[in-house]
Amino acid sequence: MKKLLAAATLVIASQFALSPAFAVTPQQQRMADCNAEAKAKNLAGDERKAFMKQCLSAKKDGRAAQQEKMKTCNAEATKKALKGDARKAFMKECLSN
Repeated sequence: MKKLLAAATLVIASQFALSPAFAVTPQQQRMADCNAEAKAKNLAGDERKAFMKQCLSAKKDGRAAQQEKMKTCNAEATKKALKGDARKAFMKECLSN
């Protein structure tokens, strides 16, 4: 009976460990990536702090650049009065460049 109870407890505990509640957020992933890069470069103290600040903001800038590109492409499509499939095709081409 004790073995059965222990096995059941282990199964239940493993289900909680694999639940999506423990998923890594994009911010956590960015932090982990920047930390790994700083460690690989053997950075410490103020040098590490400056690197981390730059690394974390650079990752955000990539997202901001994509949003800016979306705004620009959207404005061009509106200026050209594109609608429907023509607009979709234009946006796809514009965003891929």
